[in-house]
Amino acid sequence: MSKPISTFLLVLISVILFAGICSGQSDEIRILIFSKTAGFRHSSIEAGIVALEKLAKKEGYVTEHAEDASIFKEKELKRFNTVIFLNTTGDVLDHNQQADFERFIQAGGGYMGIHAASDTEYDWEWYGRLVGAYFKSHPNIQPAILIVENSTHPATDSLPPVWEKTDEWYNFGYISDQINVLIRIDENSYEGGENGAYHPMSWYQEFNGGRSFYTAMGHTEESYQDPLFMRHIAGGLKFVVGK
Repeated sequence: MSKPISTFLLVLISVILFAGICSGQSDEIRILIFSKTAGFRHSSIEAGIVALEKLAKKEGYVTEHAEDASIFKEKELKRFNTVIFLNTTGDVLDHNQQADFERFIQAGGGYMGIHAASDTEYDWEWYGRLVGAYFKSHPNIQPAILIVENSTHPATDSLPPVWEKTDEWYNFGYISDQINVLIRIDENSYEGGENGAYHPMSWYQEFNGGRSFYTAMGHTEESYQDPLFMRHIAGGLKFVVGK
């Protein structure tokens, strides 16, 4: 009689331990901050890393920063819930890394692109659709008026309906028709706009099994000290991690 009881207890203990391990894994949100550059390198990258790490800690996320693209392996990417492309530029991933990142998104992973993330991987059409646009040009850094188009999204629900900000304002050569625009820029409020009345600056989308959020803001170091911009980023993160 003692043998069946002992076996039952062992099984019960194993189930409890396994459940505890799984619970810990599912509750932890891990974010990869990726900032490799193969073109222009923004001086604000370091400020962005510090600000994102601080934000993540406040929200209860775990972060890891990398500029070595070798982390884009399927086994490594499985450790993360979301990948942030922070001011990346140029061709930053090889074909195998691209394929593994596509599988990461298709498995339900999250993507956030900040500023020059749209100035990245021009020859990888899937990535352009993931971001939602490709960079074309920009005028000098200057103040401009931003209009919140959707105030119900977590990335915009704490922003004023009209927001004046100084940054480097991107013009886009390609804009996906699948994006959901959150913020557009008023081209009458600054010099050098080339997209006309439909000039989005921030958007989100469900894409290829995962979630994508992009903001064209984030060129200047001052942006990462701006409470409104960081609330914008915090809300975007909540969307891509599925909270």
